[in-house]
Amino acid sequence: MVRVSVAAFLAFALTAFAQVTPNNAGAKNVGQGNGQQFITGGCVSDADCSSACCAEVQTTGLGVCSAEAASNQNGKLGCGFVDPNAAQTIADAEAQVEKQGF
Repeated sequence: MVRVSVAAFLAFALTAFAQVTPNNAGAKNVGQGNGQQFITGGCVSDADCSSACCAEVQTTGLGVCSAEAASNQNGKLGCGFVDPNAAQTIADAEAQVEKQGF
């Protein structure tokens, strides 16, 4: 039983240290400002997110929609991020949409 507990603890610890990156599946919603982006999707401001929370990822400088309660976890710097490179981020998202075909 102890082994299961240790394994569960290690799995949780690895999840806590996981790199946070925006989910490419929501690329079409980046920069739309219509609140349609799901949690873990990319964003350039709070207006993109259905949760009304765009958090900056400290290591990449990208925005990721987050629940407010989780906006300071896993290297995120809290809600209210406004991407200073929004035009490039939106262009990258549009290229991702074209690559995906949807």
